[in-house]
Amino acid sequence: MTDRDPPRRLSAECACGCRGAMRLHRDDLGPAMRADAYDGEENYVDRMVETAVLNAMVPHPVARRAFLQSVGAATALAAISQLFPLGTAKAIAQETAKPEKTSLNIGYVPITCTVPLLLAHAMGEYGKEGLESVTLARTPGWAIVRDKLIAAEFDATHLVLAMPLTMTMGVGGPATRTYVSSVQNVNGNAITLHVKHKDKRNPKDWKGFKFGIPHQHSMHAMLLRYYLADNGLDPDKDVELRVFAPPDSVANMAAGNLDGMLFAEPWGQRAVFEGVGFLHMLTRDIFPDHPCCVLSVTDKFISENPNSYGAMFRAVVRATAFADKPENRTKVAELLAPAAYLNQPQTVLTQVLTGRYADGLGQVVDRPDRIGFKPFPYESTAVWLLTQLRRWDMVPKDVDYQAIAKQVFLSTDAAKRMKEMGLPVPPAASTPHTILGRTFDPSQPQAYVDSFAIKRS
Repeated sequence: MTDRDPPRRLSAECACGCRGAMRLHRDDLGPAMRADAYDGEENYVDRMVETAVLNAMVPHPVARRAFLQSVGAATALAAISQLFPLGTAKAIAQETAKPEKTSLNIGYVPITCTVPLLLAHAMGEYGKEGLESVTLARTPGWAIVRDKLIAAEFDATHLVLAMPLTMTMGVGGPATRTYVSSVQNVNGNAITLHVKHKDKRNPKDWKGFKFGIPHQHSMHAMLLRYYLADNGLDPDKDVELRVFAPPDSVANMAAGNLDGMLFAEPWGQRAVFEGVGFLHMLTRDIFPDHPCCVLSVTDKFISENPNSYGAMFRAVVRATAFADKPENRTKVAELLAPAAYLNQPQTVLTQVLTGRYADGLGQVVDRPDRIGFKPFPYESTAVWLLTQLRRWDMVPKDVDYQAIAKQVFLSTDAAKRMKEMGLPVPPAASTPHTILGRTFDPSQPQAYVDSFAIKRS
């Protein structure tokens, strides 16, 4: 055995059934294969077929590796094809793996949380997966994308984190089983105050303030509520929370309709850019690495188009991995600033994505962790969000926190697919979180809710 064999035995099962990961297929076939031979559904399936045949004909890993090293992958596959109908096997495999639906309509609201979804389009990742036409439908607000997803006008859509949970539970509308495919971003928001309040940095001075939020159930709303309550303010009595579509946020602050707001970027940074606001606090300083928005689909889409779903997942998650690398952030801003995507000044996007930004108080701040792009959907973050919805009496008292989180967040499926792609996966779908210095244990959700002094439930 070589020192690389143990990870093969311990890694999760690949789609080909070899109990390895896709990156190990690349290792076995060797440097003779192009690096881009793994891009796209068709090549992906071809590699799995080739590896499965090689494994069957030369089952011992040491002997197989020696054989490949001695003759090269291309020569080995050519020789095998003389004895085995390799081309036919690939064709058969492709018949079942090709996307059932190659033209998709995907909705989004223009915020930086949707970077992976848009970047997959800008970089041609959808086409590599056999999705011939992906239409990105820019939509102003969350109620519209929700309704279009339910009506199947959208095959998939970008949603604020709570919406797949509340849609599945039938809160605020008919119950529609909706899933979180992947998380679009972590962190990436800020509490932004009007410039006229530069002398009111203490939240205890905010009684009577009007705050803008994108959706009453969103992570933004829950983080703002948590922060206010932690500072002794009742978010339903001491301040007013107003729901606005994100693109309307800065205009309403400029018009004096808002004293503060908590929207996904780039709107906080855009308020600084326009000279109407300053950044009071990044949300990563409330809840480090919290998820914000997600890519969601309905049960109907997955059941009717499993291969199309898989193709979309891979395209978006590859783009997520690209966007998460700091060295790529300036390029991402360049690609997504145009009107076809986020329609924002490139300077604003660059400040958000690189974490070097003007705070509106005369300082240039360096916070590389201001926003990140991590696709894995932790069930524990869904449980935390449900505790806050329960805290403010927005979901029923009998909510089964763990069951809803597990049903909606496709953590197991995401882990399997990410491992097949050779991407790192967390060891568990549930983990403790820290919010304003206080640890949240996802195994004790109701006790957590009951512990708050300020609540509605």
